[in-house]
Amino acid sequence: MMRSFLPFLFLSMVSAQTVYLAGDSTMALGGGGSGTQGWGVLFPQFLTIPVVNAAVGGESARSYSDQGLFTKLISSVKKGDFVIIEFGHNDGTSGAVDNGQQDAVGDGFGITQNVTAANGSSILIHSFAFYIENAVNAIKAKGGVPIISSQTPDNIWSGSTIAPCGRFCTYAQTVGVDTSIVLVDHFSYVAQAYDNLGQTTTTTFYPIDHLHTNAAGALVVAEAFVRGLLCGTSTLKNFVNAAGKAVPNGCL
Repeated sequence: MMRSFLPFLFLSMVSAQTVYLAGDSTMALGGGGSGTQGWGVLFPQFLTIPVVNAAVGGESARSYSDQGLFTKLISSVKKGDFVIIEFGHNDGTSGAVDNGQQDAVGDGFGITQNVTAANGSSILIHSFAFYIENAVNAIKAKGGVPIISSQTPDNIWSGSTIAPCGRFCTYAQTVGVDTSIVLVDHFSYVAQAYDNLGQTTTTTFYPIDHLHTNAAGALVVAEAFVRGLLCGTSTLKNFVNAAGKAVPNGCL
């Protein structure tokens, strides 16, 4: 995935509750470049409270943690703020040489793995759950309300339906259970929308690859998150406006 380091647009003085977004290029401003857009850019139009999009292209749960991006975001969180966390696209294994993004393979907090850096040294890395749960606990300590979101689908089909999600959807579900916080099954809600639209229409949303949507696709992906929110138990759904309540498709 294309890496782009966009500055955080933090709000200096916000009286209302705020929603913060932590994720990769599928959520970030500018998406993966070349006419693509992240769904987090379209999401604010469906809420009655401000949204700060702190997603950065090319990041994984590990790199977002290691680079201090979670720490920077959480420093701005105040009591009652929401933080939506969505990773997975960049968290997979990178081969013989560590890429700074891969997580240790396995579903659980305590899993570790030794990997080889480009200079030949050994690095101890942790699981997806480790990086996400540490962020979740830090958000809770500030009085914030974390929400875990499963990754978005790629434009990859199995017959007439979107191909199933990989292990990071399972990992996201486990984090939700282990930390007793809300999970929005974003993958499944986007897949529902894509299946209803069909492969031909859905493919028009992907101008450069099977991962990054254009603005039209980002709108569908944002609407799917809102639908998942409305069908769930998070109190963030209380801040969905009339446009959000009118998004298409139903509860899974």
